[in-house]
Amino acid sequence: MNIENINGYTLNNINKINIILGKNGCGKSTMLRQLEQGVKGNETFGKSRYITPERGGNLIYTAGVEEAINNNIDWMFTQRQRNQSENFRQQSVAQYRKLETLILREFEDDQSKDKFSPYVDKINDLLDNIEIKRDELVFKIFKKGTVDELSADKISSGESELISLGIELLIFSKELEEGKENILFLDEPDVHLHPDLQARLIHFLEKLVNDNNFKIIIATHSTAILGALETSNTHIAFMTFEQKEIDFEQISETYRKILPVFGAHPLSNVFNTAPILLLEGEDDERVWQQVVRSSNGKVLIYPCSVESITNMNNFEEEAQKIIQSVYNDAVGYSLRDRDETEGEITDMLPIIRMKLSCRASENLLLSDEVLERLEHTWEQLKEKINSWLNSNTDHMHHAVMSSFKKGGYDRKSFDIKLIRNDIMGIIGSEKPWEVVVGQTIASLTWNATTNYSIDGKVFSFLGEKIVKNLLQKVEA
Repeated sequence: MNIENINGYTLNNINKINIILGKNGCGKSTMLRQLEQGVKGNETFGKSRYITPERGGNLIYTAGVEEAINNNIDWMFTQRQRNQSENFRQQSVAQYRKLETLILREFEDDQSKDKFSPYVDKINDLLDNIEIKRDELVFKIFKKGTVDELSADKISSGESELISLGIELLIFSKELEEGKENILFLDEPDVHLHPDLQARLIHFLEKLVNDNNFKIIIATHSTAILGALETSNTHIAFMTFEQKEIDFEQISETYRKILPVFGAHPLSNVFNTAPILLLEGEDDERVWQQVVRSSNGKVLIYPCSVESITNMNNFEEEAQKIIQSVYNDAVGYSLRDRDETEGEITDMLPIIRMKLSCRASENLLLSDEVLERLEHTWEQLKEKINSWLNSNTDHMHHAVMSSFKKGGYDRKSFDIKLIRNDIMGIIGSEKPWEVVVGQTIASLTWNATTNYSIDGKVFSFLGEKIVKNLLQKVEA
């Protein structure tokens, strides 16, 4: 489905659930309000509703609000076209009464009782500590599993949000028009919600959308919402400032892997303080995870394996897209093995792209500092390798180890992937090599006088760009 030129906006490839990710101020709210205005009265579309991000008020029944809704079909529409809706939650309570009426009408010929309680249960499933119970007027709020009643002003804003949004979503699902496109425009449902509650709301919404004939367009800048989505019926788009044509696409496996890295919510500044570090494989990921653990907060990155160098460009492009759509002044990193190719790689800003100055992460094992941590020197290790070669002529890796020796023990450039664990055995350590390398990197600092060209030193294996971007600087 597409929305073609509605009040100047076009949305292509719309699925059941559609996420627009973009920074504050890029025009998401304006677009959703304009779209709702444009589809209202359009014969192609059935029911539509815009839910504003500024959802104020208390969960109390206000007769005047219900009267205004009942007496003027456009009253709530007008209220919600504003940036702030100060009595939004009072409107939700009035909607609760309407929801009960609609459901009871569906079953007015059915003599069985209590058809409405399952809908109350759906709302209560969103909540951990409180629950609502039916009352003569609307509902009352209780501490979950008790008879301790709570006033609406004593529950958290997040709890109020979930109850209010739960009601709004359920009432919309009961007002749909058959044979037409019904669209809910939901603006920043993440407001006031902890990431765990955002995920719970999204799972509630997924089931509701899949069970009913409507589509939903969600504008957000919360990657927690994207990380919670599990359905194949979800599309995503990234919005730049004042963009008028939006192209949605399927959430790929790349997105599913990197979205959780981007933190709970951009406003928490999580990602800005611990940016993503894209790495070729799981070995590299384990090394840098150890760096983070052993640095005691001095190295702040989020390692993420792309599983293969062939995937790196795609991950960089998607991470770049997310960062530019969500964060201000943020940065991300990617790190490749040098392999057999010398030279730096051009940045894909805000992704800073780096390459090791040695062949691969395994080669860091042979640097002086890592060997020192293992209580060895390079000369001692070479002597032990010579002895090992003489004593293990039938070993499956003897030819590779022999080639390493014949090539002059080129510890920065020889491919030691097959013999890395053999080398750890020769040294006599039971530690995984990734742990020792990670612990060593975590202990490093640099300053203006650091020399990156001393043969055998770990700085010459890592290279200046990696050290300056990822490791802690200290005063000389």
